[in-house]
Amino acid sequence: MNTQKVAITIPKKIVTMIDMISKQKGISRSRYISNVLREQLVNEQERSIKETYDRVFSDAEIKKEQLETVNWFEESGHVEGQEW
Repeated sequence: MNTQKVAITIPKKIVTMIDMISKQKGISRSRYISNVLREQLVNEQERSIKETYDRVFSDAEIKKEQLETVNWFEESGHVEGQEW
């Protein structure tokens, strides 16, 4: 794995908690912090994608187009869907 050392300042109480949890999990402090950061970054990406999706599909013109497309498919008479 390609890694890079980073110096950060963390309150002592948080470092104590990190050390306690990482010891319980049997992993290094560095591995625990990396795992927590990775999880947070994935959550942030998912949140951003959802916000973008919500913003796009809240547009009245896009909603109208989507409904027209659904109606067109339903009126096509193909129960299984449309062949492309």
